[in-house]
Amino acid sequence: MDLKHGSMDNNVVVREFNREKDWEVVEKLERNCEVGSRKDYSILTNTLGDPLCRVRLHPLHVMLVAELVGDGEVVGVVRGCMKCVGTGLETGQVWMSYILGLRVSPKHRRMGIGLKLMKSVEAWAERNGARYVFLATEENNAASINLFVLKCDYIKLSSLAILFQPLEACSKKNPSGDVRIEKLTVEKAISLYKDRLGGEKFFPADIDVILKEDLSLGTWVSYFKEEHWDGLHCKENDKEFLSKTPSSWAILSMWKTYEVYKLQVKGAPSVRCINTTLTHIRSKILGCLRAPSSCELLAGPFGFLFLYGLHGEGERMGDLMKFLWCFALSLAKDVTDCKAIVTEVSNCDPLCGHLSWGSSISRINDVWFLKKLGGGAGNDSINWTAASQLSRVFVDPRDF
Repeated sequence: MDLKHGSMDNNVVVREFNREKDWEVVEKLERNCEVGSRKDYSILTNTLGDPLCRVRLHPLHVMLVAELVGDGEVVGVVRGCMKCVGTGLETGQVWMSYILGLRVSPKHRRMGIGLKLMKSVEAWAERNGARYVFLATEENNAASINLFVLKCDYIKLSSLAILFQPLEACSKKNPSGDVRIEKLTVEKAISLYKDRLGGEKFFPADIDVILKEDLSLGTWVSYFKEEHWDGLHCKENDKEFLSKTPSSWAILSMWKTYEVYKLQVKGAPSVRCINTTLTHIRSKILGCLRAPSSCELLAGPFGFLFLYGLHGEGERMGDLMKFLWCFALSLAKDVTDCKAIVTEVSNCDPLCGHLSWGSSISRINDVWFLKKLGGGAGNDSINWTAASQLSRVFVDPRDF
């Protein structure tokens, strides 16, 4: 790719990742960006020989590296992808870019390299038709927030909560006998999500691709047995079931990318390998594991089951979502090396309060930021920051 619109000065050039040339050096850079190396515990990312694993599932993606002029040392990296999402308006959908995996070598920070990488990936996004670009970081990451807000003109979009529950912290629970939990066919799951969430902000236009991906474990709904859900069990994709939902019901889907990443934890009795779906929370995961049983939890392979597409309707939807959560715990206990379930929901989502119960569930605050790009944005009236319209955020599991 010709980065003629990218950033370059006398010291650093930003270019596209070269598989043959950069594979090993990017892996080394990721290891050098180890988190918490000055503390009792430290954590780093191992991308299992695939630096593109966080964006590969998106049809249009890029990975850029920052290289020192002269010796050719790679001192920074960033990834980006394109997605078509809902706007919450009658205007329909819009192309957005998601920036993730920004890393700068510890020895070369505060030299403007992160800014160069950001400007370059934004230019890539705009050339490919993105009208907006967004990203996420933990709320206490002051350095990243200053870069995004003060230097790159991003605005705070929404606060989200990452909910993390280790399986060893709870007993295996079975749903109440008054509740029915059903697994939907992929076709019915697609129809139900599009019908109920298709107009929401950030709802992915390619939800069918997500639900048909091999990493998708399935989609389940819950409702009370005292009611019926006509058409739910029809083999055909009879959309009549969409208009015959019970008075209260809930839905969620599960994602099983146990081997997409590995986290290595140092400072435990020995170096442990943690297989995880969610390197998005890699800098915060040890805080969730600092319990008396952490050493036991860290022993051996460590996998996550990610819950997404959480939605409910009716006065009793919160109770039904709790039953689905317990069902996920029960299901995860039967998955080899899976030791936790994780989800991410907007702090404004009514379901958030129903999920944040119990001392065994850790809550981590996250922040999303957004920027409107100049050239391709045009004049539109999308108010992304309206709190009333951000109560529900569909978190794309491919971004974790």
